[in-house]
Amino acid sequence: MKFFIDTANLAQIKEANDLGVLDGVTTNPSLMAKEGIKGQEAVYNHYKTICEIVLNGDISAEVVSTDFDGIVAEGKKLAAIHPNIVVKVPMIKDGVKALKWFSDNGIRTNCTLIFSAGQAILAAKAGAKYVSPFIGRIDDSGWDGVALIEQIARIYSIQGYDTEILAASIRSPLHIIKCAEAGADVCTCPLESILGLLKHPLTDIGLAKFMEDAKKFS
Repeated sequence: MKFFIDTANLAQIKEANDLGVLDGVTTNPSLMAKEGIKGQEAVYNHYKTICEIVLNGDISAEVVSTDFDGIVAEGKKLAAIHPNIVVKVPMIKDGVKALKWFSDNGIRTNCTLIFSAGQAILAAKAGAKYVSPFIGRIDDSGWDGVALIEQIARIYSIQGYDTEILAASIRSPLHIIKCAEAGADVCTCPLESILGLLKHPLTDIGLAKFMEDAKKFS
């Protein structure tokens, strides 16, 4: 399973990349606004900077248009920023049409705001590179987000779809583990969740014992 970091914060992206496990980055307008990035030129320059940090990873850049012509026009501009850009398209009718257009024209896409297996099937049929089920938000609504990952993985395996399942809206290290078990190809999450995988009290106890014993050799 690939690890993406879900942020527009450059320091966090660098930290995750330096850890040696980062495969890509996902962003959205909310994350850009959180970092104070305003205006199309500033947003595009920020995407370029991210691509220069994560040289070998896919960087999802989200459109803000909701009509077919607008999505296509915006997606073409985003894709021109850097070869690693993946155009992030919402799961709406015109979004599906745009997914097909992008697929036919060699532009990779990430279909976002997926909340059902039916939506995931449409995105795969239209040629999306990734689909992003929002499992945390599904959990918040009283449903099981990880169960959706399992369902999509099963359908894609049976039908032979090449689209990768990108588990999004990750809330904890346990979410990451459950998504790996469920068959997600990618998880995208905050830096905190990735670093949380490092933690275990027995590791801390064991290391403290090793360090204490090592002093005896000084």
